[in-house]
Amino acid sequence: MTETNGALHEHPNAELLKSATRGFDFLFSNDIDSARQHFEQHDDPFHLMGLGVCAFLEAALGMESGLMTEASRCLALSEAGTRKQMRAAKPKDILHHSRFHYGLEWEILNADAIVLLGLTHALGESYMGYLQCMYSLNSAHSKFTKLYKTVFPNGLPQNVDLAPPETDSPSFHIPISPSLPTNLVHKPSKDSISSASTGNSASTVAPAPAAKGGFFSRWVSSSAAASSTPALPLKPGTSNILPDGPVEDLIVAGTAFGFGLFNLVFSLLPKKIQGLVGFLGFKHDRKLALQALSLSATKQDVHGVFAGLVLMTYHGVVLLMSGFQANEDKILAEYKAIVDRIETRYPDGALWILNRAKIMRMAYDAEGAIKVLQEGLKPDRPHAFGQADTLLLFELAWTLLSQKRYKEAGETFLKITELNSWSHGTYYFIAAGELGSDFDAQKLLDVVPDLIDKKKIGGKDLPTEVFIKKKLAFWKEKQVRKGGDESKFVEAISINPAEEIGIFWNNHARITPAIAQAHIDHLLPLTPAITPESLSALRVPLSAKSFSSTRSSKAGSKLSLPLPSAEDDLDTHDELAIRALLLGINYRTLGNFETSRMFLNEAYGYQNTIKISTWVGGVAMFELAVLDLKEAEARDRSPTKPSGKEAPLSDSNGSANVPVARAPNGLSKKLSKLTLDLDKPSSTPTAPAQEANPPTHREPEPAPLSEAERKSLWAEALKSASARLETALSLATSSVDLSSRLDSRITMLRDEIALKRDIVGVSV
Repeated sequence: MTETNGALHEHPNAELLKSATRGFDFLFSNDIDSARQHFEQHDDPFHLMGLGVCAFLEAALGMESGLMTEASRCLALSEAGTRKQMRAAKPKDILHHSRFHYGLEWEILNADAIVLLGLTHALGESYMGYLQCMYSLNSAHSKFTKLYKTVFPNGLPQNVDLAPPETDSPSFHIPISPSLPTNLVHKPSKDSISSASTGNSASTVAPAPAAKGGFFSRWVSSSAAASSTPALPLKPGTSNILPDGPVEDLIVAGTAFGFGLFNLVFSLLPKKIQGLVGFLGFKHDRKLALQALSLSATKQDVHGVFAGLVLMTYHGVVLLMSGFQANEDKILAEYKAIVDRIETRYPDGALWILNRAKIMRMAYDAEGAIKVLQEGLKPDRPHAFGQADTLLLFELAWTLLSQKRYKEAGETFLKITELNSWSHGTYYFIAAGELGSDFDAQKLLDVVPDLIDKKKIGGKDLPTEVFIKKKLAFWKEKQVRKGGDESKFVEAISINPAEEIGIFWNNHARITPAIAQAHIDHLLPLTPAITPESLSALRVPLSAKSFSSTRSSKAGSKLSLPLPSAEDDLDTHDELAIRALLLGINYRTLGNFETSRMFLNEAYGYQNTIKISTWVGGVAMFELAVLDLKEAEARDRSPTKPSGKEAPLSDSNGSANVPVARAPNGLSKKLSKLTLDLDKPSSTPTAPAQEANPPTHREPEPAPLSEAERKSLWAEALKSASARLETALSLATSSVDLSSRLDSRITMLRDEIALKRDIVGVSV
């Protein structure tokens, strides 16, 4: 506010903005009813936007397309109101002066409305809706790019600190600055953290690159360009200009949020889709996107809360789905800092409870995450936001599943069907693998086809449900082949369908050694039995000493793979490949990399003999890439050089040795020692002779890795992982189930590989 002649003057739109913000405070605190009542008291664009957001969140979080009508109505009114305000002249009697051009706030609100309107069209699930969505997003993208150049003509501030001001813990006081030198990002000193945290706003990164004209550019309104005049400069002695108030915060936070969101979303799209949106004029820069969102998240404006939510979602997805993180501790620290900051303002909000639990799960505290989620779902809470609560249930269900608490997980998935209309067939399918008895499972699976037919997108089945239909047909065929009653096809299921579908959610990566071992103990006894001889028939390289040992292998091997008999639990190559894949993932989680490599190679080796589960080869190759990186990370953290035997491996928290996996009849001991002589292409596996007694003397400790050895280790691993990702991508064709999910995971892991390359200082 500005004081002139004894009167206090503030931005003419500040009061409306502050009032609308109070409505959003209700929303973020889970009290959506109070939020809606508050927004309904006014009919200005700010409050209409609030009403539209309430309806949109209810529709989007609950996947309720019927609620989109109300969302579209409110957002359209808000968009029309902002256009009217954008055309209005600046009042002559305004005494408040800002460093920004008057009316810029309406441009940002207008772009917000256009984005949300576009998304409501897409969620309407019609072909015309998708076209309208593309047009709206193209228009909003153009607007936010122009706004970015106006509000940040010299680029973004370089150092943005997301840690809560009240925190006493320096461990989470970490600057978000992707452009900092890699040595500061990897191991920041106290001085560097201090200087970064207090850096002035003159330190900037490069401005956004000029956006090229898109396919729809000629249709984008020119009024935005006309009204986006440069920000007013701050001149010494200028009267009536004070530090930023709520409207200025909206301008900074809103511009950074919109620009960052578009760049981030486009950077995460599968490569095939990126090519399409690039043709339409959408460009992306993920580092700049994350920095823009981080800047927005430091503001008290509503956009800052949404920016924090986007960053939390991104960090959670990377931690869960990429398989490997170049700097996991840093991601967890940034994630926690964002949650701390927002949760302090809205302790009862379901979205922040959700992300608190996600952090705990990603930090290998699944039981703690379950407790947080269950507390957040208690019926005695003061307010409820049903659609947000659905997200808590969804996270709880997957976390319970990761802990093999099958009955609780199944019941939780079924509860979700009471709260939304989204993909009930998928939830029933997963629950069928978790509720225990064959009778219960068969009843659930029998209704899945009808549930799938009731939920389609654009007249087509959802990708997950395409996968489910194939599995149902596969089990029925197997049941008939075994001479059983087709109506009781659940008897033919040998691998838990919930665990199989969990592969796509990477649900086995952040579990304890005990849980991983339990999975292994269940899978190994299935017939046909796994023996060193059966693995050697695949002639796959099994040595853990060379990352590149299978890099040149191709799907479509001409190997003669044995076919299991009809009496076996697993009587097809499809099932043998899935068992091998699950074993490989779980052995890797245990830290038993050599055995993991054997099974992942086995899964990949079946690629050309699989009939239904054609996704296995690409996923197996992706998991091999993750294995290369995880093994290099373990060696890098180990205090000793790797030798002929694997170096001692730390657990997932880097604090304790991981036990070698157990298996019936000492099988895992045989498997972990099984190697191939890579110098002899036609060699057969041999098991090294075991000493009857342990050595009577202690071998000298090898010296720690030198910097040159460390770089060599990572250069080989990064090169091997990158090559494997190329193979995985070539197998993720449009005809393969859930290929777009694998495509996105490959994109994320490639980014982590690039970041690790910069951190270590190698070029491959």
